[in-house]
Amino acid sequence: MPLRSAGLLLYRYREAAIELLIAHPGGPYWRNKDEGAWSIPKGEYAGDEDPLAAAQREFAEELGHPAPPGPYVELDAVRQKSGKVVVAWAVEADLDVTTIASNTFEIEWPPRSGRTQEFPEVDRAEWCAPSLARHRLVSAQSEFVDRLLAAIEPHR
Repeated sequence: MPLRSAGLLLYRYREAAIELLIAHPGGPYWRNKDEGAWSIPKGEYAGDEDPLAAAQREFAEELGHPAPPGPYVELDAVRQKSGKVVVAWAVEADLDVTTIASNTFEIEWPPRSGRTQEFPEVDRAEWCAPSLARHRLVSAQSEFVDRLLAAIEPHR
C-alpha cells in the first residue's frame, strides 16, 4: 500500500486576486531548491485515521497554528512520482507567515559524520499567486491549484 498524506491548501483574496499558502520543506536537502520543491502543509496518516483530521493535525504541526475552522473544499487526491498519495482540502483563511513555528526532525548531518542535527519540517511559508504556486509546488500537487480554482470560481 502506498504512503498516504493529507494536507490543507489555504487561500485568501487580496485586492480581488486569489493567493495560496505554500510551504518550503526544511532541512539540508531542500535548502537550495525552489522550483518543484514546495508543498501544501501536509503529512502522513495511518489507515484508520480520518484524513481531514490528519490534515488539520499536520497543518498545526508544520506551521504552528491551528487549522482554520472551515468550511473545507475537498480537492480529492493526487499521486506523486514517489507513489505517495496526497489528499487535500482547501479553506479560505489568512495567516501571518512571519509567525510560523514548525515542528522539527533529526537526521545525521553531514552524512556519515556521526553528528545529529535538528531541522524544521517547514523552514518558510509564502502567499503567492496560483501561477507561481503551480511552478513551485511538487508537480503532482499543482493539480490542487486547478481543482481549487475550478471549485471556487462559480461562487465568486
